[in-house]
Amino acid sequence: MRTRVLAVLLAFVVLATAGFALPLLTVTATERTQQLLLARTADLDRFAALADQAVAAGDPSVLRAEVSRYTELYGEGIVVVTARRTPVAETGGLSAADPAIGALVDAALRNQPSQPAATVRPWSRAPVLLARPAGTGTKVSGAVVLRASVTAAAEDVRRSWFAVLAGAALVTLAGAGLALGATRWVLGPMRRLDRAVGRLTAGLRPVHADLAGPPELRQLTAGFNRMSDAVTAALDQQRRLVADTSHQMRNPMTALRLRVDALRSSLPASASRTYEGAVGELDRLEGLLDDLLTLATAEHRAGELSLSGDGAWCDAAAVAEAQVHLWQPAAERAGVTLRFSGPAVRVAATAAEVAQMLDVLLDNALKYAPGGEVSVSCGVAQAWAELAVRDFGPGLSPAELAQAQTRFWRAERHRSLPGTGLGLAIAERLAAGRGGRIALQAADPQGLLVRVLLPRAAEVQR
Repeated sequence: MRTRVLAVLLAFVVLATAGFALPLLTVTATERTQQLLLARTADLDRFAALADQAVAAGDPSVLRAEVSRYTELYGEGIVVVTARRTPVAETGGLSAADPAIGALVDAALRNQPSQPAATVRPWSRAPVLLARPAGTGTKVSGAVVLRASVTAAAEDVRRSWFAVLAGAALVTLAGAGLALGATRWVLGPMRRLDRAVGRLTAGLRPVHADLAGPPELRQLTAGFNRMSDAVTAALDQQRRLVADTSHQMRNPMTALRLRVDALRSSLPASASRTYEGAVGELDRLEGLLDDLLTLATAEHRAGELSLSGDGAWCDAAAVAEAQVHLWQPAAERAGVTLRFSGPAVRVAATAAEVAQMLDVLLDNALKYAPGGEVSVSCGVAQAWAELAVRDFGPGLSPAELAQAQTRFWRAERHRSLPGTGLGLAIAERLAAGRGGRIALQAADPQGLLVRVLLPRAAEVQR
């Protein structure tokens, strides 16, 4: 945002500077051109008067002397002709026989005005031809053509333009400095406010943003600080509630477990079914409590990592192979053939996090696809490191796949199996904390493929 705002302000500064610089350049060139034309017009008038006197007296000596001195002094050629187009004076390499000169002479003898000269620019080099009829009133006695050099005028225009452009550059630099300062003044508090919002969103204790910038922004920052205090207080109360509840529930549940276990030897055989049902519910409650605490820990950890990151990495293949070895006894009891394959891949996560995610996926695979085969693989998928657990069980329908990562969700046909419906949510939070994700898809021809996509360690280090 800072770049975009700064670009807009700089564009405005450049346009504003160009808005006054370009007309000033045009006016400067026009004024110098007019000065040149006025000066040469005065010279033409003087030579036209001398030409008229020379024709009247029949003695062009004075005219020729003046024309020669003028050419020696200014280096500009002059042609003077009579009304019969007879050359009286030709200097500076100009000749009345030149077609361009002849056209100007004809126009002057017809008492027609000359074509307006082009405006002199710094790069102008072509001389300007000016013509003037000699005589009084409608009686034309001759014509004078003068070739005016624009070199000096172009040099003056160049110096004027350089001064204007230098001033425009200074104004642009000053405007850019003001734009940069204004951008920092406005966006600096917004950037600090954004960091505070990020900490609050991640569930971390926010830091009060400094009250700076425009009054409206200071008012917004003060409002956010009050809101963050209220949200932080609510989150603290929620965390204390979870901690207190888990603590208060564990002791009664432990006592309940002991009492239930003690009842087993004194119950009649007819009550064994009820007893087993009570023990099953007690196991489920303990599992649910453990998963809730694990999920709360994973969410808090994900929030911390999303802001800071810790640069941790591990070999996902080594961790996966070790977990497969640990789960072999459980797989054998479930009648499942458990295999691992894949090369070493460095992932941006700790070995404990990868192992915890694989525990969730392997537990689900053995639970919901017994008696088959489960394969664990490790590899690279574009920019991601991929851990995949594939089973050959019944899999999930498209509707079930869409809900599989919803907390507490379990398929109707799996209600009788142990579980809380929080395993995938815990694994998803662990992956999200590292910038990764979990993807589920139906396997071909049957079964379920669960892919854990994590950033590669090399990508994080760059």
